Amino acid sequence: MTANAAGDPAWRSHRLPAQEPFPWIPLVRSLAAHAVPGLESVQFDGAAASVTRLLPAPGGPRLGSPVLAESGFGAPYSVTVRLAGGDPADDAALLAGLRRWLDLDAPAAAVDGFLSGFPVLAPLVRARPGLRIPGAVDPWETAVLTVLGQQVSLAAARTFGSRLVAEFGTPGPGGFRLFPTPQRLAGTSAGELQSAVRITGSRARTIQALAEAAAGGLQVAGTGAGTRAALLALPGIGPWTVDYLEVRAAANRDAFVPGDLVLRRALGVEHPREAAALAEPWRPWRAYALFHLWTAAAYDR
Repeated sequence: MTANAAGDPAWRSHRLPAQEPFPWIPLVRSLAAHAVPGLESVQFDGAAASVTRLLPAPGGPRLGSPVLAESGFGAPYSVTVRLAGGDPADDAALLAGLRRWLDLDAPAAAVDGFLSGFPVLAPLVRARPGLRIPGAVDPWETAVLTVLGQQVSLAAARTFGSRLVAEFGTPGPGGFRLFPTPQRLAGTSAGELQSAVRITGSRARTIQALAEAAAGGLQVAGTGAGTRAALLALPGIGPWTVDYLEVRAAANRDAFVPGDLVLRRALGVEHPREAAALAEPWRPWRAYALFHLWTAAAYDR
């Protein structure tokens, strides 16, 4: 990494236009709710926010920081992205990944127009027009963190993730760590995982099984029936986890998580079948409906 005379990393800035409307504050709050210490940092003062972490690049991991703030009256919305050091030839690939991660190309007007036609969703769309779905910087990372978050609070999930990264991740620039690879975790015993992360033995065995499958070629971000069946065949992975990965890691905008407790409470139903039936008319934008309900209930209060 190059540095200036003061020893700080040399940063290059880029501007990424975003489809409007773009309610960036709910997006930042969602990212902050899931941010794992040591892996990423979210700074938010109400007027602007930055999300800093290592990003995968062809020439090796790069430190990157998208900065979100008000665009100013009448100004087209854009996100400023700061990238530290590295080969400028890699910037285009990094920026494309950031666009997907922040859902900058969402067809906001089309989604809002459609979802506004449903009474349960219309007030949510009016409150947050153009709501985005945070994606995945690395689908494998998202898969493991999702498993760690099963049936625990977001705070507990962040703590487990931080322990995993601290013990098995690789130190990188800026004081951040790289998430451990499938090969690294596949070569770690369930007992070591349980001891280091302080999770149950069954959860440790699930992570190891997932790592072995991913190291063997399983694409955790796949949306096909084969990927779904392969994930569900792993011990400790059920429909909630697979559905959530379709939304976040695979960016399937018609995916839905009917088994989620927060969602069912927001809809006032008890069984996943009821949630799925209510959401059927929301196709092909069920994932945006899901995030409207989640955001109102948990992320943007």
